[in-house]
Amino acid sequence: METEFNDLAGVIGAQLRGNEGFLASFAGEASEFVRYNHAAVRQAGAVEQRYLTLELFEGRRHAAQTLTLTGGAEDKDQITVTVARLREILKDQPDDPFFLVNDVPRSTRRVLAGQLPTADEMMEAVLDAGRGHDLVGLTASGPIHRGFANSFGQRNWDTAGAFNIDLSFYLAADKAVKWGDAGAAWNRGAFAAKAEAARQRLQALARPSKTIAPGGYRVYLAPAAMEDIMGILCWGGFGLADHRTGTTPLARMTQGETLNAAVTLRENTKEGLAPGFQSKGFLKPDAVTLIDKGRYQDCMVSPRSAAEFKTEQNGADDNAEMPLSLDMAAGDLPEADTLKALGTGVYAGNLHYLNYSDRNACRLTGMTRFATFWVEDGEIKAPINVMRFDDSLYRMLGANLVALTKERDARLASDTYESRQTRSMLLPGAVIDDFRLTL
Repeated sequence: METEFNDLAGVIGAQLRGNEGFLASFAGEASEFVRYNHAAVRQAGAVEQRYLTLELFEGRRHAAQTLTLTGGAEDKDQITVTVARLREILKDQPDDPFFLVNDVPRSTRRVLAGQLPTADEMMEAVLDAGRGHDLVGLTASGPIHRGFANSFGQRNWDTAGAFNIDLSFYLAADKAVKWGDAGAAWNRGAFAAKAEAARQRLQALARPSKTIAPGGYRVYLAPAAMEDIMGILCWGGFGLADHRTGTTPLARMTQGETLNAAVTLRENTKEGLAPGFQSKGFLKPDAVTLIDKGRYQDCMVSPRSAAEFKTEQNGADDNAEMPLSLDMAAGDLPEADTLKALGTGVYAGNLHYLNYSDRNACRLTGMTRFATFWVEDGEIKAPINVMRFDDSLYRMLGANLVALTKERDARLASDTYESRQTRSMLLPGAVIDDFRLTL
């Protein structure tokens, strides 16, 4: 795909007239998918797809269109037609005062092939794990490609090989244990260990359920639950435009409010799967520290925001100033000691339906989901019936944060709408005091 993309960039460049320029972004994949139900393969297949977003500009006037490519000779014909169409649109476009392109060529190439399992290896491991249980879910594996080219001669290419296994052991009614594995290096033993841990939680889930009264409880949020918290926090929490317009849920942090000193968040592009360049051709730094030891430090800044607010950009995309490779620093608590550290309280494996109940106060609400248990003296006693929580991030990861785990879990985006994604998070689990369950 890399050669095809570079050839198409040459075709685009050959059609430019006068002071015209172009930006071209490529997204492609070659993925193998398997869907499971009742611990059996229900659908298996492979997907190879390519998309090209072509943007023609002249001065500060610009217009763009996204093409679905075939990998054949007809792609060049598509580009010829598209350039002509965009040229006509450009005639009626007004100047965009915040349109900014990278006119200093900086070409890069990164290929992370990964140590990926074959579809058969993953299938064998999943079916072995699901033997005797009602297992449902999806596995996906293969390279994800991203590319950029412009009329200044810049060429960037990134290939990230990754796998994602998203599974659940279903028990009955609304009871299930969600689990999985993801990354760039397949380890059959590590996968088997995660399967065994999920089976143990499934056995505990079969016990009679317990209903607890609303109130404040000591809670352990597993990395999957922390992913849900961080996912909504990324929704407007770190973008410069959100900060300058006062819509960020972290506004109080810019006014001096802090989180626990154990909390450090970074956009860790160097060690993530997302490419090191964005859609306008600007390169990303290896890392951007967003929160440092509980204090807000930097924003994600797109070229558009940089032009509008007269500052420096740091590689965020214009349409989403958010972390794509979020890294939360580890703590000191061994994962094996989490139940002991929890003592008596709630073990929350997952959360869902999250939203802001008070955005200005960074107050979040949502529901417990899947394997959530009542724990007494460090021992799981019973599954808990679904509860709603409503609490502020400043309490959860501020004064009420007891500990973060030493071990962190790589969480790769499992959504496959239109295509697989390269978003990722590296997160610990968290023990929190006085976590507010409301009903």
